[in-house]
Amino acid sequence: MPTIDIEQTRNQARALLDSRIESVTNLVKTRQRITDLREQLADAERDDKRAYVRATKDGWSPEELKKLGLESGAAARRRKPAPTRTSDEGSPSSADGVTGAE
Repeated sequence: MPTIDIEQTRNQARALLDSRIESVTNLVKTRQRITDLREQLADAERDDKRAYVRATKDGWSPEELKKLGLESGAAARRRKPAPTRTSDEGSPSSADGVTGAE
């Protein structure tokens, strides 16, 4: 039976663990970036709403702002096209999106 070098085995094990730690570290950094960007988006949306309200208080009508391409942020988000349904076109659904077939 060959002799096992404990230091070499430890070094190999450390190298394997270092690789695994690096991948999970990258995952944590990516998830934190997503969280930070979501917070920035929420802040920007609040600022947009305040600016829109300020514009209307300064005399701009919603129709005028719309003609300038500056719809209310809430209205612009509501008008995104709904996903197209490919099956169960005629099945009734409740307010929570659950169909009777489920």
